[in-house]
Amino acid sequence: MDQNDLARIVREVLARLEKEMDPARGGKCPHGFADVDEAVEASVSAQATWHRDFNIEAKSKIIGGLRKDLLDHLEELARLALEDTGMGRLDDKVLKKELAITKTPGPEYFTTKAVSGDNGLVLEELAPFGVIASITPSTNPVASVINNTIAMIAGGNAVVFAPHPGARRSTLRAVEVINESLARQGAPCGLVATLTAISMENVDKLMRHPKVRLVAATGGPGVVHAALSSGKPAIGAGPGNPPVVVDETAHLRQAAIDVILGCSFDNNLPCTSEKELIAVNCIADELKKHMLENGAHELKAASEIKRLRELVFDDKGKPNKGCIGKDATWLLKQIDVVVPAKTRVLLIECDEEDPFVQEEMLMPVLPMVRVADFAEALAMALRVEHGFRHSAAIHSTNIDNMSLMARLMETTIFTKNAPSYASLGYGGDCPTAFTIATSTGQGPTTPLSFCRLRRCTLHGAFRII
Repeated sequence: MDQNDLARIVREVLARLEKEMDPARGGKCPHGFADVDEAVEASVSAQATWHRDFNIEAKSKIIGGLRKDLLDHLEELARLALEDTGMGRLDDKVLKKELAITKTPGPEYFTTKAVSGDNGLVLEELAPFGVIASITPSTNPVASVINNTIAMIAGGNAVVFAPHPGARRSTLRAVEVINESLARQGAPCGLVATLTAISMENVDKLMRHPKVRLVAATGGPGVVHAALSSGKPAIGAGPGNPPVVVDETAHLRQAAIDVILGCSFDNNLPCTSEKELIAVNCIADELKKHMLENGAHELKAASEIKRLRELVFDDKGKPNKGCIGKDATWLLKQIDVVVPAKTRVLLIECDEEDPFVQEEMLMPVLPMVRVADFAEALAMALRVEHGFRHSAAIHSTNIDNMSLMARLMETTIFTKNAPSYASLGYGGDCPTAFTIATSTGQGPTTPLSFCRLRRCTLHGAFRII
């Protein structure tokens, strides 16, 4: 081998290594990290570049490309989430991902506030926090990753995800698809990263890392409490138990259809979904008739209800995790009840104290409670929502009833005369959010939620009049 051959081989090796390290030329960005420090350091560097070197137009173009690329993987990611968790419905998971991709706001959501007066000009703008730690749930793993990614990087942040162990494969694949798209478009490596070694120790270390500036946590009370105890600004998605009230003025057939659609959406996994139905007695029978005609199956026999209780509650009286997010037909099959495949909801009449009413089931089992009038319905809705102030709904044509319930419930999300998912952007003119921050007050999150306010004052100048 002469010197020319040796030089050629060295050039080829160097070119190959350069390509592997250069995303813009087809290489891959490292995005999955077993070590928390490595993940955060990669994101710190990426965030600095993203914020400094990419203007609003560049960010908008890259996020637009990301949306297009994610749509190409829509069914793959939905199917993987279903296989990974064993929870939900494929058709609804496809819809959830599509909502997250198309209706999560981007950089266009930001505006600058300018106020001039006798003393000059004041500008107020929203700036990134920096690196965000995002703890994602098993109930909406891929939708949450997509939704948070777009909202967080739109504001100039980087994000490190900590997946739920029950949704590891689908979360890691979603982050991989996101990174492939960002890399092709020249975004900095590490902008969207994820932990691959999933443990409470690593999650805690991530949330408390000195270079993590904000924590966003969706999950059980323990995870949200840990986020609030991290010493960082936190966005916490707390629990819910959303009641839906149907009064005597409602359009009953449409109300029945809407309640079934909302309750059964992804088998009741969204925390905003209808969890208990409170119906004024004079219309309850007709409402039930329409529900049974449109996808509900009522369990009446005491023996069947007893078997269902034994199936869906554990020995502590809490929802059985093995039943969360399962189809209504699957639940019924376990208790030897055969129903048409189109059945979406299990309907059970019971009283207010029943665990079906008191517990957030996260499965398409809808308890129905009769009340004498709207005043009793509202009082009960306030009690069974447990003061979480998360979500509630009403079906009515009485403006006074709708207004009073909206005011007194004080919920972050309140839906009138539509399935609950209208407030997530499906059939409603609002942006999509899968982090509903009730505990910390940000509400349905947008890019604004992940930024901090900065004010600049110029004394004595730039006033036109």
